[in-house]
Amino acid sequence: MIIWQIVILAMIAAFLGMRLYSVLGRKAEHEEEAISSRLEQARQQQEEAQAERPKLVETPRNDRALAGFSPAIEEGLRDISSADRSFDLLPFLAGAKGAYEVILEAFWRGDKDELKELCDDDVYRSFVAAIEEREAAGYTLDNKLIRIEDETVHSAVLDGKVARIAVRFVADIASVTRDKDGNVIAGSLDDAIESRDIWTFSRDVRNSDPNWLLDETDVA
Repeated sequence: MIIWQIVILAMIAAFLGMRLYSVLGRKAEHEEEAISSRLEQARQQQEEAQAERPKLVETPRNDRALAGFSPAIEEGLRDISSADRSFDLLPFLAGAKGAYEVILEAFWRGDKDELKELCDDDVYRSFVAAIEEREAAGYTLDNKLIRIEDETVHSAVLDGKVARIAVRFVADIASVTRDKDGNVIAGSLDDAIESRDIWTFSRDVRNSDPNWLLDETDVA
């Protein structure tokens, strides 16, 4: 009697186990389908959100630097940039600022060799003439560039294969002129005067030499 009871109980346990597995298996499959559906829905929503998000387009450095110029200047700079792919406005302005300082100081101390390297022939001859006239009178310049307040493009043009960019400089300069005995005959180092100059730099875009030369000076 006990053996039959054990067999019957074992059969009942097996039956219940199969039923339980069947129910749990279907439930697990249903849960997997639900999770997969939710994941797919979330993925679609993310793709839609990315599609609607405005795209950021990288702007070339020169394009960013050209913003704010007049149409004529912008056109000239773009022509130069197209003819000379290495041209970059911001480094050019930094170089022009450095050249302004170096050329002024070379002129003040009468350094003709340095001026020859940085100026074209016409500007160089005008600087040399002024230096020789000053030396003949026995005068020396004891000038000091206090600061450059501003440098900005005044005009730009591509003339054939020659690029020309005029830069307007606003600077504070202390000027002193001394005679042959060292006496001050004009100016003062204590009073800086605002100077406004327009210097034009040029470069043949076919030339492998990246340096620009000063080819014109004017008062702003």
